[in-house]
Amino acid sequence: MNQRPAPVSVVVVEDHALVADGLIGLLAEDDSVTVAGLASTAAEALALVGEVRPQVVLMDVRLPDADGVDTAVTIKAEWPDVEVVVVTGLMDDTTLSRAIEAGCSGFLTKNQRIEDVVEAVVLAARGETTIAAGDLARVLSRMTRHPRPRASTGPRLSDREREVLGLLAAGMSTEGMAERLSLSPHTVRNHVRNILTKLGAHSKLEALSIAVRSGLVNMDGGLAG
Repeated sequence: MNQRPAPVSVVVVEDHALVADGLIGLLAEDDSVTVAGLASTAAEALALVGEVRPQVVLMDVRLPDADGVDTAVTIKAEWPDVEVVVVTGLMDDTTLSRAIEAGCSGFLTKNQRIEDVVEAVVLAARGETTIAAGDLARVLSRMTRHPRPRASTGPRLSDREREVLGLLAAGMSTEGMAERLSLSPHTVRNHVRNILTKLGAHSKLEALSIAVRSGLVNMDGGLAG
């Protein structure tokens, strides 16, 4: 008999008590996640994450003492294995770009269904991303207009890693890439992990931002020459 996976531990960072209480109450009704704590400020969030080490942080963008994306940067620097999913009232491209470069794993708006929130948390814990295909394409296009110089001694990706990187840019999941490449999901995850290490990224989305700005991936998701 298959054993049910352990619930994903999540810390909620939200300064509006009504929103926080509602979100926690709804999350508590789903047995695939468990709320490890609530923080209403960036300082509380950092202290709480350091104490309980959740798998995922649901991070509000607007906090009373700091910017949520800046707080995500600190979390990823201190605890790289903690995934951050940004929650915002309005998904503007500037915030989206900053959050991607901070190493965040997903993005939600506050009007989404609780089922979407739970799915984003579970996917983040698995190393997957949550971002609409249209949003990803738009932000990648924005990043190509602000490229970084491509160093002659940049990371050397294997042919397979470059292929996986191209599929990441096309928005494919681990399972989708495994099927396309006739590989096991485990092997695909290993390739993704190697790509992140070589690019110095904390998430798939951050790896994409580095690859696009460095000219490793074209705007349409194709590999650069």
